[in-house]
Amino acid sequence: MLDEAEYIGTMNARILATALAALIALGAAAPAAALTEHQWEAQVGQQEYQTLQKQGLILHSSPYYSILNPIAARIAKVADPQYDFPFRFLLVHMKQPNAFAVPGGNVYVTDSLMTFVQNQQELAGVLCHETSHDIHHDVFNLMQKNQRLNLMATIADMLFGGGNNRVVNTVLGIGTQLESLRFSRTVEQNADRKGAFTCAAAGENPWGMVWLFRRFENTNMASPPEFLSDHPGDAERITALENLFRQYPATFGRFSSNVQSATPLK
Repeated sequence: MLDEAEYIGTMNARILATALAALIALGAAAPAAALTEHQWEAQVGQQEYQTLQKQGLILHSSPYYSILNPIAARIAKVADPQYDFPFRFLLVHMKQPNAFAVPGGNVYVTDSLMTFVQNQQELAGVLCHETSHDIHHDVFNLMQKNQRLNLMATIADMLFGGGNNRVVNTVLGIGTQLESLRFSRTVEQNADRKGAFTCAAAGENPWGMVWLFRRFENTNMASPPEFLSDHPGDAERITALENLFRQYPATFGRFSSNVQSATPLK
């Protein structure tokens, strides 16, 4: 997506790196080894907040909050009962239009995204998508999966002599990476689906997600082939959402698919 990883989800790159740093600081070999899932998510969330705060990236005062807060409040009313922590939506100063959820309930929205989205429904779609990652405990689950993959790669390396075999090392590395990326694409698709239901329950038109994906799809920017991307292709995501809306007319039938019905940001 334009590349979508730079706009909607940086979980694999940025948040997982933060999670690893938190684990190293705690001296834990695995997320659940020394901490409960609840404690681990709280620790990762706190560390990410402190990192952004030290970098001076968090905007505690911005006129964009007058746009963000009302939409975020409606979404939080639906999302909060489904997660262990209350959601907070914080603006950060970054060049790329982006939003990312961190374990512990903080959803960070860049000021660049606030100028990139063209209506309230597109912004709501991003926020609903991101809360889904926390509700599904995606970072915690992905960390556990990656650890299992690394363990399998280590065992295979021992069995097949990978330490002295450059070809074996290369194949093992690529295989582990691609398996992890496939899991990540599934995570994103699930977050789209959950986000659509969250938007609908909050009274926000979930077609905003489709409108945003279409704009990404029509923007000429280089992106990796889908099988090497940690996010599904825009066309695939659009089709999946359109099928979802048709499958559940009682939930989504009341919302217009026409972008002309969108509410301008103000």
